[in-house]
Amino acid sequence: MKNRRRPHVATLPGLATAPRVQPPPPDARGRRPPEAPPGPARDGGTAASRRRALERLRAAIVECRRCPRLVAYREAVAATPPRRFRGQTYWARPLPGFGDPEARLLLVGLAPAAHGGNRTGRIFTGDESGAWLFRALWRAGFANQPTSVHRDDGLRLRDAFVTAALRCAPPANRPRPDELAACRPYLVEEVRLLRRVRVVVGLGRIGWHAYLDARRALGLPVPRPLPAFAHGALTTFEDGVTLIASYHPSQQNTFTGTLTRPMFQRVFRTARRLIEQAGAVTRSRRGPTADAAARPR
Repeated sequence: MKNRRRPHVATLPGLATAPRVQPPPPDARGRRPPEAPPGPARDGGTAASRRRALERLRAAIVECRRCPRLVAYREAVAATPPRRFRGQTYWARPLPGFGDPEARLLLVGLAPAAHGGNRTGRIFTGDESGAWLFRALWRAGFANQPTSVHRDDGLRLRDAFVTAALRCAPPANRPRPDELAACRPYLVEEVRLLRRVRVVVGLGRIGWHAYLDARRALGLPVPRPLPAFAHGALTTFEDGVTLIASYHPSQQNTFTGTLTRPMFQRVFRTARRLIEQAGAVTRSRRGPTADAAARPR
């Protein structure tokens, strides 16, 4: 019997696996998060149908009130903002993913910040973590500008999509396992619909684990034992997708020097190189005739 090719994994000891949790119950209106259909994430439909599905998913996420603790917290924060944000109207709702529906780079973070995304209405927007992230994406050619201050500031991502394990700001930035479980189907559906993704950056251990859990839910290959989380570590799966581990650009990490700008920028240079390599392989398999036929006349 032919042995299956094992994924290449850069590993370090000492990572505990995430706890297994039961699917979340319906919310007060009897609705459940969208269930990921069986089969691989590459089964996708047309680009137009995937865009429409992402829009429907966005609408479902924004309306979600499944976790009472998170709903109460995000709304309380909006009702009593700090002085520097008084007079601003907070978004105070869950945040969908943001970016290019045809992205080859997917970024998975932890959750919106109470006075960042929960205020501005866009993931990683309006706080120092977002300032670090979008400047790095801009330098690597994935964004049209280096700043992200509000959902209507003109920011556009090219070939990149940013999302999170949790869609509401959690108290003290500490989500509970049941809250992460309630949000998991949203990430699973995004992974399923973003069929062109070749590189994933897990921003922090929770975001990194969330992507692995999404792969498992979709029946995609996940290595056993799981790789260890370490900044810059690469895991290449059997389907050709590469997962890059990165420290989260939180102030706790950036102010202490745990994560520096050169360290963070290297993550996105690596992502760009891997995407270009994957594109070169795809073009070589298609051949010059196919490429010439695909060119606009």
